[in-house]
Amino acid sequence: MNNDLVEQIMGEVMRKMGSEASSAPAQPAAPAAQSCAAKLPAACGLTEFVGTAIGHTIGLVIANVDSSLHEQMKIDKKYRSIGILGARTGAGPHIFAADEAVKATNSEIILIELPRDTEGGAGHGSLILFGAEDVSDARRAVEVALSEVERTFGDVYGNSAGHLEFQYTARASTALQKAFGAPLGQSFGITVGGPAAIGVLLADTAAKAATVDAVGYSSPGNGGTSFSNEVIFAFSGDSGAVRQAIIAAREVGKQVLKAMEPDEDLPSSSTPYI
Repeated sequence: MNNDLVEQIMGEVMRKMGSEASSAPAQPAAPAAQSCAAKLPAACGLTEFVGTAIGHTIGLVIANVDSSLHEQMKIDKKYRSIGILGARTGAGPHIFAADEAVKATNSEIILIELPRDTEGGAGHGSLILFGAEDVSDARRAVEVALSEVERTFGDVYGNSAGHLEFQYTARASTALQKAFGAPLGQSFGITVGGPAAIGVLLADTAAKAATVDAVGYSSPGNGGTSFSNEVIFAFSGDSGAVRQAIIAAREVGKQVLKAMEPDEDLPSSSTPYI
């Protein structure tokens, strides 16, 4: 066999191999490493987990509180199950949401505490416990509260200088009674301003704007605000008067808080409802 024939045969072989390689299906690439987020489930799978909401809010339930803890927490023994609502930011929205929850369920408020928090801001976080004889009632109370929080954050406004908060209900129940001394069954509202200087002005504006009954005044040093830099004014009265007082205070509050940071927006945390 001469060299020309050998080269011709080798050329045909190489062309055939190249053709087969190009027609073969592409091999799948090695799978990329999944991110940690991709590996995590969409929600917590624990039976105690109920849900989350705005304000870094979490809802949990314990079907049977351990007996030794039950005693240390000073919970009435009839409340075998507890619902837990907690948040880094809020307090007012969560208390008003909890008030709706106790109206809608067979549960009671057994604890409301306001930790010094707001994730570094001027106000509070919250810790609220619902007591129930049956775990389904405790869970339902937390579910209702979580669903209400989006609404009750509607008249919360903030920028880097501070925050404003306004809340209203046509009929106060036991959560608001426990937290603020609200008269049961009456229209009730609060104004909140941080820094506390703004809160003082809001309280005076609300009191002058309509005929309302002052229920409480909480300042950094009087035991009502966990030493946070805010003032809370609570009042009740005729539904229209309570709303009028809140609206007047809201207009003033927006102006003075905006003056502290003129270049920043002052948006609602969700959708205003008052």
